[in-house]
Amino acid sequence: MNRRDFLATTALTSAAVATGIVTMAMTEQPATYKRPVIICKATGVQGMDAAYDMLRNGQDTLDAVLHVCKVQEDDPNDDSVGLGGLPNEDGVVELDACCMHGPTRRAGSVGGVRNIKNVGLLAKAVMEHTGHVMLVAEGAERFATAMGFSKENLLTERSRKIWLLWKETHSDKDWWGPGVADPNWKPPVQAPRSRSVPQSGKDLEARIRDLEPVAAELGIEPEFRREAIYRVLFPPTGTIHVSAVNEKGEMSGATTTSGLAWKLAGRLGDSPIIGAGCYTDQDVGSAGATGSGEENIKVAGAHTIVENMRKGMPPKEAGMDALQRIAHNHNNDMAHLRYLDMVYYILRKDGAYAGVALWGGSAEHPRSFAVHDGTKRVEKCAYLFEGTSIDWPPTPRLPETAK
Repeated sequence: MNRRDFLATTALTSAAVATGIVTMAMTEQPATYKRPVIICKATGVQGMDAAYDMLRNGQDTLDAVLHVCKVQEDDPNDDSVGLGGLPNEDGVVELDACCMHGPTRRAGSVGGVRNIKNVGLLAKAVMEHTGHVMLVAEGAERFATAMGFSKENLLTERSRKIWLLWKETHSDKDWWGPGVADPNWKPPVQAPRSRSVPQSGKDLEARIRDLEPVAAELGIEPEFRREAIYRVLFPPTGTIHVSAVNEKGEMSGATTTSGLAWKLAGRLGDSPIIGAGCYTDQDVGSAGATGSGEENIKVAGAHTIVENMRKGMPPKEAGMDALQRIAHNHNNDMAHLRYLDMVYYILRKDGAYAGVALWGGSAEHPRSFAVHDGTKRVEKCAYLFEGTSIDWPPTPRLPETAK
């Protein structure tokens, strides 16, 4: 199981237990669709009930969407967004977000924000209180302070210790280039087993045992030690996208993220980019993405999907076309594509929806997304390729003392 399968499955399972979602199914959508509808990444289920009630009670669609985002951002135990997000390689949490409000056709975005946890709401503030669309880094933080957002250290003690564990055990196989998109990039040569990505449960258990003394020395509590090691071996790519439509057909969308764990300082992915990580057109629909942000930027994925729907494509076909563009950018070379991942969340104005993924996942852990149209559930994504992606960068090597 690679990091994406593990993290998505773990989040989905825990959320299902907590919220009473006990089945995963691909439902057949009827000729006429329900509204309101909310779709999002599977990790967003814990905020969906309240957000759906907001839509039913006539509250604004963007407020409902951002409620789902905020629940995740406020959770210190969710290390993919907001408070407790896993940091960049320097040990600093940097957050990105964007939002689009269909009824007023406005947008707001922030990137590289430090010390402000609710960057979804901050993106909305940019939209409502400035003549700009995007603010970044120190300017965004100063604006947040002026708007009354509280500053706080986003690096929780738990995330700090995970970062230290990564620092103690990481290699030169990080986010320094060249990347998969480089014309001269070659898949890494298989390393000795002790330095390779675990290929079996036995190998994985051996790696965990090797890292446990390091984790203990850093003071990571015993009950969390195994999960901390997983985050080092399989760094999460934390992003949540949410789209919603109410009974009147009003739409909004938002995406929030802490980006890639251990990323280069200042890195922005697709999440704060209007048209890539999120795009909403009141006349057509809304879409957003999680996955390989650099690849999604190059195909303007969310905008491409909405434009496809404008031309008459159903949501699923519109998303599959965007995935095919990513594959085309790599000449359909599976040696490259196996190191990429992408999931699109798509909602049409009439309530039709879809989740599509570059890779379908395994039979035990299929790629999925969450839906609420009066019944909260998770559904399997349609997918372009069978199987699972491979982690990039590769799993860090063990320290010499751990072999």
